[in-house]
Amino acid sequence: MEENVFNRMAKKYDTEERIELATVIADEIKKSIAEKQYHSILDYGGGTGLVAFQLADRFEKGWIVDASEEMIQVAQAKIEQQQLKHFKAMECNLAEEDNLDVYADIIILSLVLLHVPDIETLLQKLSTRLNPNGILIIADFDKNEKIQHPKVHNGFTEAEINQALNHAGLRDTEIHTFHHGSNIFMNQDASLFIATGKK
Repeated sequence: MEENVFNRMAKKYDTEERIELATVIADEIKKSIAEKQYHSILDYGGGTGLVAFQLADRFEKGWIVDASEEMIQVAQAKIEQQQLKHFKAMECNLAEEDNLDVYADIIILSLVLLHVPDIETLLQKLSTRLNPNGILIIADFDKNEKIQHPKVHNGFTEAEINQALNHAGLRDTEIHTFHHGSNIFMNQDASLFIATGKK
């Protein structure tokens, strides 16, 4: 009975378009971490795990953290279904509290900053959860003037992201656009960037 509820919820979130975009993002993240062996990953704002589960086999330990209890229930159901014993789903909203007791080599934020009013404070909190020489990876939309929404950033410029990563105490920052898609950002054509910063 419970599993049907999770399946229904997952179907609601995991649309074909979202899965497709998550795969594009996961593939780009794989390129960013290809050169070195990392042991642990934290996907903050990881939702139902669409990106993180595509990276799961590269890590010994992983956490999917999200502010939404429903998303975490779906992610946990997938963990059990796929028997990913080295992964854990946790509910936490770092934008409002600072009680996440997890440290990782890689922290990813995939299409998360759009929904965060104060991105610098969140990135500072996350940088303290990075292990030494760890990497923070952001995948999000480039600034898009066609989009106006009171609760969502209309993407970010390279300067904004670089500044936020620097303020979080991260070094060797890199950023580049890697994907252009039709109707992928609030029904508008848009491009995605990936940014990295090291601790």
